Amino acid sequence: MGLSTLDTGIVLAYLAGIFILAQWVSREKAGHHKDAKDYFLAGKSLPWWAIGASLIAANISAEQVIGMSGSGYALGLAIASYEWMAALTLLLVAKYFLPVFLRNRIYTMPQFLQERFGSRIRLLMAVFWLALYVFVNLTSILWLGSLAIAQLTGMDQTTAMVALATFALAYQIYGGLKAVALTDVVQVGLLVLGGFLLVGITLNQVSDGGGVIAGFTRLLKEQPEHFHMILSPDNPFYKDLPGLGVLLGGMWVMNISYWGFNQYIIQRALAAKDIAEAQKGVLFAAFLKLLMPVIVVVPGLAAVMLAPDLQRPDAAYPTMMGLLPTGILGLVFAALIAAIVSSLASMSNSISTIFTLDFYARARPQASQERIVRVGRIVAVAAMAVAVLTARPLLGSFDQAFQFIQEFSGFFTPGIVAIFLLGLFWKRSNEAGALAAAIGSFVLSIVMKLGLPAMPFINRVGLVFLAALALGIVVSLLSRNRRESDLIRTDDVSFRTTGVFNIGALAVIAVLAALYTVFW
Repeated sequence: MGLSTLDTGIVLAYLAGIFILAQWVSREKAGHHKDAKDYFLAGKSLPWWAIGASLIAANISAEQVIGMSGSGYALGLAIASYEWMAALTLLLVAKYFLPVFLRNRIYTMPQFLQERFGSRIRLLMAVFWLALYVFVNLTSILWLGSLAIAQLTGMDQTTAMVALATFALAYQIYGGLKAVALTDVVQVGLLVLGGFLLVGITLNQVSDGGGVIAGFTRLLKEQPEHFHMILSPDNPFYKDLPGLGVLLGGMWVMNISYWGFNQYIIQRALAAKDIAEAQKGVLFAAFLKLLMPVIVVVPGLAAVMLAPDLQRPDAAYPTMMGLLPTGILGLVFAALIAAIVSSLASMSNSISTIFTLDFYARARPQASQERIVRVGRIVAVAAMAVAVLTARPLLGSFDQAFQFIQEFSGFFTPGIVAIFLLGLFWKRSNEAGALAAAIGSFVLSIVMKLGLPAMPFINRVGLVFLAALALGIVVSLLSRNRRESDLIRTDDVSFRTTGVFNIGALAVIAVLAALYTVFW
């Protein structure tokens, strides 16, 4: 699919605009130099609308847009559970996790583990997160994002990968999280606009020019098997989305880990000026999450009728983009690039935050604020360079790279959730229990993967979580409780939320209840 001169101009205008905007929002008052709080936490001043938009921009990348659309083509609307259940998870994060983090002035997730349990679990998990972010997450966004661009434009994939990495670094390297979060408002706006344009045009094509509603009605009538949210055991995709196990099992564990305890995501909320602003931002993200399946899944559903003979489901989104007229194609393509570079920028910033604050600043407590910021910038560049160099060797041989990444991450996810839940809500838990849960989660995941290969991935995550949680409790009870290592205060934390948050949360729950009732 080639881009016309107009489409290319739109994409270039987007790139130039984002770069200029990032530099503008990153400027400092005369005489003020960025310190660590400015660079890594945007000066603790992010407004709710920037927090919410940045949460979504960090989350949505090309592999999710193309992959979820392909899943919509193959198995239907059921894939939307990943998005819609995330909206409910965000409400829990805002109400129960953020008050503790912000009360204790937490900047990074390893810092929480240090202050709650001790240095060994902090070191173990900090090393794990850095390795995961650089060699799994950053490489996957680069590899699959560049693959999408190469398939859509014919550009050499290595060239696309280097270009994406360079631009993602260039627009945020000076401003840090502030540059990322405030430009993400534009990135998400473009993503939503481009997504709705694609949805409108494809549904109009389904109805032969009869309009969007007529197109969706025809899809419902002629492809009813693609509109079931809860798959039955005889469904060929049941192993991917095991029926009620999705609503009641392991997907909760995956979502809580991702949205609640993932530096890459939670860093935006930690940068809020106060708890009320953080909670409003997360609520805004929950509403945006309700929209995401419309933007990324519906094009795949439309492709079932418009391109029924695709060889690969992941070709659904690019094929639907091929139906777009000149100008609109440029906007949608720019939206796809926005999804990639915002995720790359967010990930590289979080890598530099963990390394700089959890390793360098602790090893060099006398280092100046300017030096800490400089180290953060160097680490961001180094991490991106390593990801570019290792993406092809690590992921080039996998036909289903994204599924492999999810499976790999799932070996650790149950233990992470168990550790944090124990640390947040049970004062008797200790470092020995946390270490047992972390290590036990990995071992149990491997054993169950090899011993029960037919078990759905989501169900395995749920069972391993319960086992890791039990292991953490038992070992904590059998070992000495070192109260002196627990510096986290929860006795004066209030979990009350504002009327605005409560009304918004009820609205999100009502919409979700209606969606699952209609499309059960």
